[in-house]
Amino acid sequence: MTTIEAVRELASGLPRSYEVLVRDRVKFRVGRVVYLSFSHDETLMGFAFPKEERAALVASEPEKFMLPKPSEMRWHWVVGRLEAIDDDEMRELVIDAWRMVVPKKVAREHLGEDPVD
Repeated sequence: MTTIEAVRELASGLPRSYEVLVRDRVKFRVGRVVYLSFSHDETLMGFAFPKEERAALVASEPEKFMLPKPSEMRWHWVVGRLEAIDDDEMRELVIDAWRMVVPKKVAREHLGEDPVD
């Protein structure tokens, strides 16, 4: 099981990422774009995720993941239960969400990846 503290530690160290409090909810942004958001009770984590892949993710592990509420279905977003996600999986989800909103060059440099030619 992962925690909001573990997510906070990882997300705070990512380039251009910063934490904000919006209506008493912790969110992480790059610029003005939110890529992570927590429920008020901090048991659920919403994260940026490709729309075209989210139904498959939710169907594959419904005990971990759920679709966002109907008003948020227009966004590239999925919700995960923190109690069902381990730290390794959290790290992958957070970094992938961050990669969706940060310039590709910034992600490559931070992750030590070679440019795609």
